[in-house]
Amino acid sequence: MYLSLAIIVLALHLAFILWVVLGVFFTRGRPVLRRVRIVSLVWGLLIETFPWTCPLTFAETWLEQRAGATPYQGGFLLHYLGALVYPNVPPLLLVVAAAVVVAANIAVYWRRWLRSARADQS
Repeated sequence: MYLSLAIIVLALHLAFILWVVLGVFFTRGRPVLRRVRIVSLVWGLLIETFPWTCPLTFAETWLEQRAGATPYQGGFLLHYLGALVYPNVPPLLLVVAAAVVVAANIAVYWRRWLRSARADQS
């Protein structure tokens, strides 16, 4: 049971990462969702920038330990989702990637705001 829960938490973690990276495409015309998205983006940047651990990581680790799983053991999903969520790349590269994602999102939101401001003036 713990291993199944660990896989579910890992899938949620991957979904959150995808939301942080790609969520901008789902927020147009949805102000509440946009606010949630911006908070998620800031949280993702903070987690990548500072030596903090995401609560989902704590949950995954605890569940894996309870299940008796060790790194690179367990089922297919646990192994490969783990590699997607925790890529084996230098920390500086992750910080730079996070900064690029934030900059791209700021550009999209800025462009949307400019369009909205122009439409309001017309």
